Amino acid sequence: MAKTKKNKNARNISLSQPRTISHFDLRPIKPLTPNQQKTFDAYNQGHNLMLHGYAGTGKTFISLYLALKNVLTINSLYDKIIIVRSVVSSRDMGFLPGNIREKTQIFEEPYKEICDDIFGRGDGYEILKLKKLIEFTTTSFLRGLTFNNAIVMIDETQNLTFPEIDTIMTRIGNNSRVIFCGDFRQTDLNKPHEKEGITQFMRITHRINTFKHIEFEQSDIVRSNLVRDYIIQKTEMGYA
Repeated sequence: MAKTKKNKNARNISLSQPRTISHFDLRPIKPLTPNQQKTFDAYNQGHNLMLHGYAGTGKTFISLYLALKNVLTINSLYDKIIIVRSVVSSRDMGFLPGNIREKTQIFEEPYKEICDDIFGRGDGYEILKLKKLIEFTTTSFLRGLTFNNAIVMIDETQNLTFPEIDTIMTRIGNNSRVIFCGDFRQTDLNKPHEKEGITQFMRITHRINTFKHIEFEQSDIVRSNLVRDYIIQKTEMGYA
């Protein structure tokens, strides 16, 4: 059964009181660019998010940080974070050796690194998984699921076909919200009709009042000066 709303302003998120997990504190993260600030503001106002834009702008990092801070808040509206992404190079994961965990483990590495950074320890991600505060899945295993009382973070959206995005959206249950991250320039898809998934989805969600779209520009790149210079030159030369 879904949780009932705790008050009429439940969608306005309070992030002040952390849940008690022994020796397990998030380091404070502040937005580094205006569009990161817009993301913090939109999230705290209760919006579903579509974060689109260049590599190295911190879309995935700040999304996971905001979701973690929310889930780890006392009396949080949400029980857990569900991270969903596609595995483009191996969509038919049944052909890969090992069980489901072994097949998907390599694709969890970015989120492990983020948790290592945020918590200042190397086992943060695994502890959160053991406590069922984070789940990871791929689009290969979504049929029949319903995500209730969860923050659903969809990463690498540019690698999802529209039917896959549609499947994710129709899994969202009661008292849940979504954060999509992606950049059409970074797609690993080859067929033109498959590449259109992210743009089709964005056209739809622009018509939904509960969605906030934030476009990350070259000026938002924070990974390193070299990455910023490389992406600027690549884009200017038409290689993007």
